[in-house]
Amino acid sequence: MTEGLVQIAAEVETFLASLPPGAGRVTLRPMTRHDEDEFTSLTKASAELHHPWMSLPATAEEFQAYLAHFDPANTRRLLVCLRDSGDIAGMVNINSIIRGRFQNGSLGYAAFAPSTGHGYMSEGLALVLRYSFEQLRLHRLEAQIQPDNHASIKLVKRLGFRYEGYSPEMLFIDGAWRDHERWAILNPDPWPAHPSLPNP
Repeated sequence: MTEGLVQIAAEVETFLASLPPGAGRVTLRPMTRHDEDEFTSLTKASAELHHPWMSLPATAEEFQAYLAHFDPANTRRLLVCLRDSGDIAGMVNINSIIRGRFQNGSLGYAAFAPSTGHGYMSEGLALVLRYSFEQLRLHRLEAQIQPDNHASIKLVKRLGFRYEGYSPEMLFIDGAWRDHERWAILNPDPWPAHPSLPNP
């Protein structure tokens, strides 16, 4: 495990320790190379669910490349896991974390087909919001969602995100530049008086 991943694992563990014991049906943990087999199997099983909204690694080579592009300075790759079994139910990335006066992160997330329909992803994303605001002390999180991805829009609305606008050809997905809606949520307990100072 790299130094950056060790730091993130400790960060997540500290956050989880602050929660009531046994709270919720899901928990979070960082993605590691040991997740390759389960993750790629779930990606293959969820191909119809994810298309055309996103593309996740489905082979060993793709998974290794996915991890190789991970930068712990500005990214968190988290797995939403069932508390009872440890099985992966979904994933959430906090991408493009910018500190200074912005204190912002961009979310990418996906549920996996074998465990959809039980509200696990809603619980998992709610945990990621708490982790982002309480542990990372971000001020703002944003999600870019294709307009026809009604399930994803419904999810962020339920969690309190607000619609900020429409961006034509915003992201390159599935071989083309795709239009996206921009949704965002603010830290309900913002800090500090001087946000350009280092994160405590």
